[in-house]
Amino acid sequence: MATEIFNKDTTIQLRKKHIGPSCKVFFAKDPIKIIRAKGQYMYNEKGERYLDCINNVAHVGHSHPYVVNAAVKQMELLNTNSRFLHDNLVQYAQRLTATLPEQLSICYFVNSGSEANDLALRLARQHTGNEDIITLNHAYHGHVSSLIDISPYKFLQLGKSAKKDFVHVASSPDTYRGQFREDHQDPATAYADEVKDILQEIHKKGRKIAAFIAESLQSCGGQIIPPAGYFQKVAQHVRKAGGVFIADEVQVGFGRVGKHFWAFQLQGEDFTPDIVTMGKPIGNGHPLSCVVTTKEIAESFMSSGMEYFNTFGGNPVSCAIGNAVLDVIEKQDLQGNADKVGNYLIELLNEQKEKHPLIGDIRGVGLFIGVDMVTDRVKRTPATAEAQHVIYKLKEQNILLSADGPHRNILKFKPPMCFSEEDAKFAVDKIDEILTAIEKATMVNTDNVESIAAENGACKRKMASYANEHSSEENGHHEHIHGNGAACGQHIVCSHDSHKVSCKRIRT
Repeated sequence: MATEIFNKDTTIQLRKKHIGPSCKVFFAKDPIKIIRAKGQYMYNEKGERYLDCINNVAHVGHSHPYVVNAAVKQMELLNTNSRFLHDNLVQYAQRLTATLPEQLSICYFVNSGSEANDLALRLARQHTGNEDIITLNHAYHGHVSSLIDISPYKFLQLGKSAKKDFVHVASSPDTYRGQFREDHQDPATAYADEVKDILQEIHKKGRKIAAFIAESLQSCGGQIIPPAGYFQKVAQHVRKAGGVFIADEVQVGFGRVGKHFWAFQLQGEDFTPDIVTMGKPIGNGHPLSCVVTTKEIAESFMSSGMEYFNTFGGNPVSCAIGNAVLDVIEKQDLQGNADKVGNYLIELLNEQKEKHPLIGDIRGVGLFIGVDMVTDRVKRTPATAEAQHVIYKLKEQNILLSADGPHRNILKFKPPMCFSEEDAKFAVDKIDEILTAIEKATMVNTDNVESIAAENGACKRKMASYANEHSSEENGHHEHIHGNGAACGQHIVCSHDSHKVSCKRIRT
């Protein structure tokens, strides 16, 4: 049984004293102290259980005994660097590449998603001899300097001038809020044509493209599912211009989408990236990540004359853990579970959409699902305050959920892959109760959702009033500072759980 070293107040004070102030915690005014976890559940210092709906790092479940045993067993024998021969490294590379298209056959093991994406940029630039990168709006690819540069989710917080000349931002292929929506006859082509136009502008300026990089499904950008065919068309334009396609699977790989092992495979069998990056779930919480690419790109990287060496990348312990994670996914059919439970969760959420006008859109696949909350279904006005209210009320019910997206109005489901139908039902029932309470307080008539949406100016004002009333009741005020449509740099002060809580974005 896990025990505390310090009481909660002491832990908070020591954190304030010794940990950088930019390192935020969830629920800042009343943070949760977690001392152990098992499966899809986390436990605080009082032994209270929380249902974890957001932890895609503990992919096969927190503290999975098979993974833990594999780590301990190998640590008792040997841990060293990859300059020595060891079977764990080559076995893991063989198994990992077997899940990918045949041409993706060369691995570079590193220690985090950020390291993987940074290395992917190096590979692309060395192979093409070019520098420029096309990224998607609201994208997040990591915390190191090279990745902040290509992550609008981050650099826009510093102002528009923070964008580097070699970085070019294409629209997120969002068919709910974007320029080309679900009623467009071919949104994939329309969004891909924008990338084509950007490439032409790059060439006009005398520059050349190294890579297009995209999360296979945008996470921080609001659980965005690209329309089928988008990646194929983009890859065609990018390769014609001399660049490569990097698929960032750090958030969504390893069977999370259910139908496939990798999220980029949702685009179809005729699409293969040039480079794939992996992280987060790959080691079930152990620092492990990987870049997989083609033999041609790997040989270009070697031609620079510079050896690539990573002290901890591919060590025997990390590879033993990676192998164990693959074993559990297969033996417990967690990919199948993601498909089954994810479909059930989407079904439950769509039932709530019919009932609650605050829900504008349900989108996702497998156990990667977003609930887009709105105050106006016609205008699709983001319900930022209401989304924050929901996650804080869920915390009171011992359910951990987060909100993200450009407007922080998307409820994000990306739980451990052992998440069950019972867990899904429990979480959705609580969301139903919370939304019903909001509607009751604002006297929203849910009998005719569409008529509300069509004439909801008053409804919107009432919902905003509800959020503000609760803010003032609980802790004084609720303010929004909007920049570029409440983009990534926004700061929102929300009021929930009888506290004033800073809602600056924390990436999960």
